[in-house]
Amino acid sequence: MEAVALIASDKPETQKLVTAEEAAQLSTVNRRFELVKGICIDMSPAGGVHGVVANTIGSILRDHARKRQLGVVTAAETGFILARDPDTVRGADAAFISKERIPAEGVPVSFWPLAPDLAVEVVSPGDSPDEVQEKVEEYLAAGTRMVWVVYPKRQSVAVYRSLRDVKILRGDEALSGEDVLAGFECKVSEVFE
Repeated sequence: MEAVALIASDKPETQKLVTAEEAAQLSTVNRRFELVKGICIDMSPAGGVHGVVANTIGSILRDHARKRQLGVVTAAETGFILARDPDTVRGADAAFISKERIPAEGVPVSFWPLAPDLAVEVVSPGDSPDEVQEKVEEYLAAGTRMVWVVYPKRQSVAVYRSLRDVKILRGDEALSGEDVLAGFECKVSEVFE
């Protein structure tokens, strides 16, 4: 299948830029990737700690959003179209979309055509600081109102409202949804239980 020819392991000069719609079709070939400026970037499966932490955060967020009917929480690797021409589709480890922003036709079958209100990225041992920062910048530029970068090794969470408004939280400090996820608050330590 031609899909394999469009993955970033090919030489850059021979790569064809891929749209979000083409990437959605490629995702059926059982490859895990993100689309970054039109290029499919292979992603390895997450490790155990990463998976447990992402699931814990997603579950805590989902329970809160569902109870209060605030919107939906997506699981790891749900695609969000963050930019067009060239297209960028990122898969947050967890995300929240307020009910007011859910498209009129409902939850999309393919990628979300918008940035989430809250994006959560759990840092894996192989993630470089530059890669993590690039994702934060892309989410914020696309309209994400808050990004949480979760560091399992440090047991801390960096909360971004903008590139200049960053708080590092640890231990018993409160991780809050502020005005993005109304009424949500938990101790940072709960994310790592």
